[in-house]
Amino acid sequence: MRKLKIGIVCYPTVGGSGIVATELGIQMARRGHEIHFFSSSTPFRLSKRCSNVFFHQADANQYAVFQYPPYSLSLASKIAEVSRREKLDIIHAHYAIPHAVCAILAKQMVSDELKVMTTLHGTDITTLGYDASLHDVIKFGIEKSDVVTAVSDSLIQETYELIDPDKEIVRVHNFIEESFCRVPTNLKSELGIPLENKVVLHISNFRPVKRVDQIVRTFAKTLEQVRATLLLVGDGPESSSIYHLVKDLGIEDSVIFLGNQESLQEIFSVADVFLLLSDKESFGLVLLEAMACGVPCIGTSIGGIPEVIEDGENGFLVPPEDINTTKERLVKLLTDDALHLHMSEKSLDTARNRFGAEKILGEYENLYYNLLDKVEIV
Repeated sequence: MRKLKIGIVCYPTVGGSGIVATELGIQMARRGHEIHFFSSSTPFRLSKRCSNVFFHQADANQYAVFQYPPYSLSLASKIAEVSRREKLDIIHAHYAIPHAVCAILAKQMVSDELKVMTTLHGTDITTLGYDASLHDVIKFGIEKSDVVTAVSDSLIQETYELIDPDKEIVRVHNFIEESFCRVPTNLKSELGIPLENKVVLHISNFRPVKRVDQIVRTFAKTLEQVRATLLLVGDGPESSSIYHLVKDLGIEDSVIFLGNQESLQEIFSVADVFLLLSDKESFGLVLLEAMACGVPCIGTSIGGIPEVIEDGENGFLVPPEDINTTKERLVKLLTDDALHLHMSEKSLDTARNRFGAEKILGEYENLYYNLLDKVEIV
């Protein structure tokens, strides 16, 4: 079976799409394929773990004639240049805009033999899809791609409702590496958390859509019944207001702000429950990371979250903005040891068997080969 030359276009920042794209490329390289990453800077999780992984930086040129640097044109040019020189087979663009559109433009510059696969991750549809000025370009990026995938059935449905593309969209869920698991750690004592305290965890970019305020208010009510500590990991536009909310509620001694963290396994390993109460969430990769460490999750019953959390089995689903119900489920998980053990075991099973890397990588690899009319992998 001929090994492929695959270009991956993604954002370099800490976020679900960038993490999935980077891990996908690294794992495909380990399978023997040659991988070329395209981004504005080195992707967050990209390291020199494979000899057949290459990174190509697209710089936005500064010209006085342009009010804003034309990054998209520079990216398309870089993709075309490398594709022609290295004879790439496929460009896998993560996000419809600008990445899919840049890849399509590069294809037109190089050759129709260069194939474009686009993966929709969420924001390109659930946020940008509501912007009428971007509707046509998003639709163009989807329809002109050779293959389009999305990370959840919920996102596929929303894409058809908002964009109405004349294109089949294939669902390929996000995945989690087997190496991402619970690890021995002294982090609890290092952070000064009393051993008897339960640990509630939230990780996000602290945007309004993540509703970190709901998490803090829910936790404040939980403290009335359970001795616990809330760990808040990440940073973003809501960080300052969340800090003031914690102070206003008088729970500063029970909340620890850890900011952005590169290594998350230790943090997941001290957690008893993970909370994700977003207003919108196309999948929620962080849920898989928690489950892979045996941490049951509580999430809102919106978007792709119900495709990960099985209510009453590996965690709980709660209505958005329902603090009382969320508090009741959280208290139950933190006080019922038998229930917690059951959900912890189910969480591990979900991460490994439903969303394990080998399973999902096989789905992507089949799509690559089928796109190029190669023999399907068995």
